[in-house]
Amino acid sequence: MSEIHTIADVRPSRRGGRHATDRPSTNEHERSAPGLRSSLYRPLDPNGVAKIASDAFRILAEGGIEVHSDAAIEAFRRAGAQVDESSRVVRLPQGLVEDAIASNPSEITLHSRDRTNDAVLEGNRVHYGTGGTAIYVLDPDTGLRRPSTLDDVVLNARIVDRLDNVHVFTINVFPNEIENKDHIDVNRFFHSFDHTTKHVMGGVYSFAGCEKVVEMASTIAGGREILRNEPFVSFITLIVSPFKIDDEYGEMTCYLAREGLPVVVPTEPICGTTAPITLAANVLAHVAETLAGIALVQCVRRGAPGICGSVGSITNLRTMAHVGGAVERGMINAAVSQMAQHFSLPYYSTAGCTDAKELDLQAVYESAISNLLVAMSGANYIHDSAGLMESDLTVSYEKLIVDDEILGMCQRVLRGIEINDETLATDLMIEKGPGQDFLAERHTVRFMRSEFFTPRLANRDSRDVYDPKVHGTLARAKAIVEEIRRTPPESQLDPNVREAIVRRFGELRLRE
Repeated sequence: MSEIHTIADVRPSRRGGRHATDRPSTNEHERSAPGLRSSLYRPLDPNGVAKIASDAFRILAEGGIEVHSDAAIEAFRRAGAQVDESSRVVRLPQGLVEDAIASNPSEITLHSRDRTNDAVLEGNRVHYGTGGTAIYVLDPDTGLRRPSTLDDVVLNARIVDRLDNVHVFTINVFPNEIENKDHIDVNRFFHSFDHTTKHVMGGVYSFAGCEKVVEMASTIAGGREILRNEPFVSFITLIVSPFKIDDEYGEMTCYLAREGLPVVVPTEPICGTTAPITLAANVLAHVAETLAGIALVQCVRRGAPGICGSVGSITNLRTMAHVGGAVERGMINAAVSQMAQHFSLPYYSTAGCTDAKELDLQAVYESAISNLLVAMSGANYIHDSAGLMESDLTVSYEKLIVDDEILGMCQRVLRGIEINDETLATDLMIEKGPGQDFLAERHTVRFMRSEFFTPRLANRDSRDVYDPKVHGTLARAKAIVEEIRRTPPESQLDPNVREAIVRRFGELRLRE
């Protein structure tokens, strides 16, 4: 049975009365900073958590996982796994998986280059970011869908750099004009580093491209050891549902583990197609598959920063297509969040998606409810939480702005209601007595800027001053996008480092 708690942890206050201080009890940085904690929504009861954990170990030990990477098979073999050479099925004894969980860091920091947006993946601390590697965007001039380009990578990075509640830039669009597979990663990551100082995460499309991105990031950091100690870049590989590690993703996972860089090993089981149809079975498949990924990382290099992940959803049984905005997707990811906390593993989650084709009511309510559910579960890093639509195929710039506002509201929920003498204002209510207002009180002045979430987009004015072409949510979001587009882009890299990278990687496409 799921649980929803409505008030945050109660913390006793040492402050005496309402005149003890002229500042709020929680400072503004604490209220807006990433990493708020949450355990407000728990879709699994304790028995369910224990049963899923036990059955996940059993699946890996008895059913195993099919492995097509030679490096991965060798790593598993050295660690004591049972390898069937003919089928390439690797069975992982429970002790091996438990040892991998124990050796994987329970806390991983995704560093930002400006030091202000570090995402600490640990316990039930919550952070948000983009994601999806969509192949289309809604053009901000025409409103029509078109294939995404390298210019869209740049504009997305620039917008995310300005958003208060999006803490990590997971590269969210694909540069369709780049045909050479080995050039895709270098260009995507370079233009991301060049236009945001937030942490950059991304999937990788080739082993050669992955190596070059690591070299590029090491140049920016000032050396590979410095990059390992404070990684401002992380990578996404994949466990292919159901229960398969393919050649390329397996090789890249092993390489990144050897390099000691953060690597997400997510899985994407879909109810009714690549996983049994029930939510419980989907959660179990998620847990077993991503634990196999964590086991691989640790078999390659003990202590390497592996991040478990979940991306799956349900199936539209009328079309057999993946569903992006299903409420059940939020429930599944919240449940896997509970399991990650059970194992004390850093967790990469999914929310904020929609199946809408334009920024309409469906887009807003599907994104809002899943973002809130998964945030309330304490998921460490919620990717896809801003900008995505059309079952993860398309990015809308205006939706990036709208979702940032939704995430700000989620942050306010996670802050909860702080209970102490100062916030309760009991003495003030007794002193004022019945029938008096509180507008001019010092208590009101102290808390008026910090107690409420203040939207940038939502309109709270009366109808007589409302112009939908100026004050409507979509109009305001468009105005913000246009202001960023009109501002000349500035490189976020040291000029000398940037010049060295441009000389080193001749496949880079520079914008005029």
